[in-house]
Amino acid sequence: MLDRLAIGLFALSLTACSQEAAQPQEMQHDPLPAAEDLPGPADGVYPSMMRSTASIVGMDGTEIGTANLLGGPNGLLIRIEIAPGGLVPGWHGLHLHAVGDCSDVGTFKASGGHVGMVAGGHGLLNPKGPEGGDIPNIWAGADGAAGYEAYTTLAEMAELVDEDGSAILIHESEDDHMTQPIGGAGARVACGVIK
Repeated sequence: MLDRLAIGLFALSLTACSQEAAQPQEMQHDPLPAAEDLPGPADGVYPSMMRSTASIVGMDGTEIGTANLLGGPNGLLIRIEIAPGGLVPGWHGLHLHAVGDCSDVGTFKASGGHVGMVAGGHGLLNPKGPEGGDIPNIWAGADGAAGYEAYTTLAEMAELVDEDGSAILIHESEDDHMTQPIGGAGARVACGVIK
């Protein structure tokens, strides 16, 4: 009887030890460096920035402007210049589309849907979004010219210059950043293949 009691106590102590060893241990993590501690341009360190361009054509297929895109370490800088007479004065929706094809002049449907399309997720103000192709509206002045610069963290240059490319589209009306599927922006009036 004493042998069984000793064996039982021994087994109980082993079980207690194994349970103690199985307890989760707090992992030691090195803190992330602060932004000011990272090397930057002052230290001779520059990100590998990808550049792309697009010739923007209007409803009749003639060039009305250009887009220049610069990929940085944390997002994408987009600069657009539209010549006088290029657009109807006022606000216009502006989106990045998933296919680099503007060959169907006048409709520009060959450019497909938005980059990073999410069902029900269009719009910069949408709690279910935004999509990768959502960017702020562009304003055309009284002469139809526009100058525009925007920055987005929703898309990366690498996905824009993938196998099927991408396009930048201008719509006839402004994007309200909520209504599905394109913010009520209306027809596509200008298109540029991102190269």
